[in-house]
Amino acid sequence: MTPDDKKFPVLEKRTTCVIAGGGPAGLVLGLLLARAGVEVTVLEKHADFLRDFRGDTVHPTTLGLLDDLGLFDRFDRLPQSRISHVALPGPDGEDVRMVDFTRLPLRHPYIAMVPQWDLLDLLADAAAAEPTFTLLREHEVTGVIRQGGRVTGVTYKSPQGGGRVLADLTVACDGRWSAVRRAVGLPAKEYPVGFDVWWYRPPTQRHLGESLLPRMKNGHVAIAIPREGYVQVAAIGEKGTDGEVRARGIEAFRAQTAALLPDFAEDVSSIRSMDDVKHLDVRVDRLRRWHADGVLCIGDAAHAMSPIGGVGINHAVQDAVATARLLAKPLRAGRLTGPRSGRILAHVQRRRALPTILIQGLQRLMHARLIGPALTGKTIQPPRRLAGVLRRSPWLAAIPAAVIGVGPRPERAPRWSRATRSG
Repeated sequence: MTPDDKKFPVLEKRTTCVIAGGGPAGLVLGLLLARAGVEVTVLEKHADFLRDFRGDTVHPTTLGLLDDLGLFDRFDRLPQSRISHVALPGPDGEDVRMVDFTRLPLRHPYIAMVPQWDLLDLLADAAAAEPTFTLLREHEVTGVIRQGGRVTGVTYKSPQGGGRVLADLTVACDGRWSAVRRAVGLPAKEYPVGFDVWWYRPPTQRHLGESLLPRMKNGHVAIAIPREGYVQVAAIGEKGTDGEVRARGIEAFRAQTAALLPDFAEDVSSIRSMDDVKHLDVRVDRLRRWHADGVLCIGDAAHAMSPIGGVGINHAVQDAVATARLLAKPLRAGRLTGPRSGRILAHVQRRRALPTILIQGLQRLMHARLIGPALTGKTIQPPRRLAGVLRRSPWLAAIPAAVIGVGPRPERAPRWSRATRSG
């Protein structure tokens, strides 16, 4: 027992796999492992999922996963909007369709924009139907338990007091500020990012269609995401300027929004104060090693992604699917407490490292070629020749759609996790 463990009363639970964090990766992993018959406990620090998740994107690969798990019909009934393509203003003033999901040969060729709390509630309800699944809400993971140099579980705090969950395997799915990641001290490489994002959502009665609308003007960038009854806006600006943005006040912020998105100029008055504007400190990093003895990091706990492309949720879910497929059998057999456990955990990193490197590399390229120049006031638009090629051969827009919507190494639900019908 470590000195930190002595702070906690003896409230102790035992499970096979403990997951820190009830986000998309944590709940998908918990659901899949439970369907494999693994005893799994997910610790979520909040009482519910009603939080501002900003992008709330569900990509085609994740939609296919929900279908395989028998959950798509329920998901499809949730309030949502859809993005079928992404366009940029062309050199002649007409929009050029740069990304077209409808050209992909997929069951669900679009990105669904769904409040993430609805998705998480759906996943939690589905997992709760499995007898080996437990979700502990208002249980915040505060550190790890070690025995003989091996991680054997986590410590937590809750309204009932502190405690411990002992497990054969601890999986960190608690995001870029992961308590498990900090406690284990796994080495990471961080990449410089020169911008941050400010999120806000003015209500609108406009019909927004199914197109993502990036707009750039005078060194300011905004992306308008169509939603039901409102538009969700990501304003992009220089990193470290949040204090300046807030000091200028709400009137200046409204004026900037109206200039960038004139179609919504009448709607921006609904942004009551700067409290309605949420700041995201954009980070891109990646653990050099995702695991230690008894512990594994996946999702943002292993690799913080840029919001560019909105791929973070999909990528974390893919991590969870690969983890479940590779570790379910060893967990059932009790092989993750033995001397070869590190080699087993390394399989997950080997499977998911290349897609992570490729996606982060593409994001960093977009930072340098698109976001950076736009923030200096340069007009970013497809070259006239490229615009002409895309208009003559619109099928080419399926290539970036596949990169964003599917990813370089899509994961399929294991056969043992699949439902026979969608419901």
